[in-house]
Amino acid sequence: MACLRPLLLLCLAAMLAACASSPSSTLGELPRTPQATTQQLLEKASQSDPEQAAQLRLAAADQSMQQGNTAQAQNILRQVPLDGLMPAQQIFALTLQGEIALANGEPEKAEQSFQHPAFERLGELPVAQQIRSQLARAAALEATNKPLAAARERVFTAPLLSGEQAKTNHEAIWKLISALPEKQLQGATDTDLAGWQALALSLKRAGTVAQQQRAMDDWIAQNPQHPAALQLPESLQKLRELADQPLTHVGLLLPMDGQLASVARALRDGFLAAHLQAQQAGQALRIELYDSTRMSSIDDFYRQAQADGVQLVIGPLEKDLVRQLGERDQLPITTLALNYSDAGQNTPPQLFQFGLAAEDEAREVARRAWADGHRRAIALAPRGEWGARILDAFRQSWQEAGGTLVAAEPLAEPVKLANQIADLLQLRNSGSRAGSTTSASAANQPSRRQDVDFIFLAATPQQAQQVRPTLIFQYAGDLPVYATSHLHTASHNRTQYLDLEGIRFAETPWLLDDQLPLRREVEQKWPQAGGSLGRLYAMGADAYLLAPRLNQLLALPDTRLEGLSGTLSLSAEQRIQRELPWAQFRDGMVERLEDAQQ
Repeated sequence: MACLRPLLLLCLAAMLAACASSPSSTLGELPRTPQATTQQLLEKASQSDPEQAAQLRLAAADQSMQQGNTAQAQNILRQVPLDGLMPAQQIFALTLQGEIALANGEPEKAEQSFQHPAFERLGELPVAQQIRSQLARAAALEATNKPLAAARERVFTAPLLSGEQAKTNHEAIWKLISALPEKQLQGATDTDLAGWQALALSLKRAGTVAQQQRAMDDWIAQNPQHPAALQLPESLQKLRELADQPLTHVGLLLPMDGQLASVARALRDGFLAAHLQAQQAGQALRIELYDSTRMSSIDDFYRQAQADGVQLVIGPLEKDLVRQLGERDQLPITTLALNYSDAGQNTPPQLFQFGLAAEDEAREVARRAWADGHRRAIALAPRGEWGARILDAFRQSWQEAGGTLVAAEPLAEPVKLANQIADLLQLRNSGSRAGSTTSASAANQPSRRQDVDFIFLAATPQQAQQVRPTLIFQYAGDLPVYATSHLHTASHNRTQYLDLEGIRFAETPWLLDDQLPLRREVEQKWPQAGGSLGRLYAMGADAYLLAPRLNQLLALPDTRLEGLSGTLSLSAEQRIQRELPWAQFRDGMVERLEDAQQ
């Protein structure tokens, strides 16, 4: 045995050597936490062999990032040859690269960093690095508008987390999932993610707060061990509290005489039609009707409403009355105004505001055009305060998305429109339509500038009918036009629609779907609801939809309600915002478009 002992030691050494050269050794090591300043690490790196230098520079770049010096971290990271690193170091470097890109507002670049093959071995690294990489990847996915993928990443990471980090991740999962449309709330194969989706879907399909409470309780009973059942997200805990304060009595305040009477009647009839529909389903509120043209003062009205037991006021419609309410510190009754106060005005916490804001449609154009791949725009809107507001809303939303506004002008008079468009598209320098002949070669024909992707148009039907033919006349018929709903009369006038051929526009669900049950019922009594007035009937119906859900929108800020005037959500200023579906004019008809791919 004594003779065999050296042989056994040699075999053991060979086995250890074999282990060292096994696949796990190909992973490499992560940079160690430095015990030196960034400058000292860089100086040592300049005196080290390439492998050690890379490790030191990675540590220095990470230290710079943790200290908030993103630019320095990026400069140091550029000095590290990624291809020469072991997988563990590649993962570390790419994660850091993604974090830097996110900090610099480059989410697409960040997402690309996490697509490297090295991440296939992330699960072999220490838990701390797994958490860091996965949370950074989730942030990149969210920033590139992939909320479901971001939620999936966070759900996968959740079992690795603890303490405050686990709580933050838990809340982030619900924020992402609850904001998804219904069609993305099913089909997950992961049990935890499927549970989150089922919870969000059940709450979206429940109407009132009380119904949501029951849906939540039913879901918890079916999924008692799900992370959300063990610890409800904070917003759902608030929702539980709201169920103890049901809304039963509403006052509708509208001007039934004067210039706004026809608008008020359409709003009232849409509201009462929705009330009747809810009554048939056994869910109706008690409604009290008030005429704002007959009240002596807004204070007298609130005193009367309080005496009548009203819990929520819907109205007024008149902008000056809404402005008066906005100037107060408090309101005696929670109020959903059917118009908007001045932009930027501080308003009392009891005031919510809802209307068919043209600014919503301008923002919708920016969202849709960006989703369709356009990046450079020209904007045209009518002269005056209304057109200026639309242009400002479009400009802000478009530039926030990253788009470039090449030009923005008020629409010229019809006789000057051709010259205005020619100037905007830089056509007049390259020739004149009037000067062309049938024998002229195509090479001599004018051509439009190529640095514009589309035109944003806010215009009346009469104005819009001039724009499309003018573009064709000016050799720019290929330029897409995105418009607000104001050019759509909903008259089914084929001749008029042919002049608008190809124009895409945002519109209310009410006017794009004549098979909606409530619209069909309303049109039987008021045929005008199928025309442009239909937007007001839809708004009235949506005011009824919103009434019992205002506190829900406060408790769940990412809630989206599928209304008849659009998909409704609540801004931080307590203004109801609308997102609209899209259509285009095609062969003299209105054609519904598919939702934009996000």
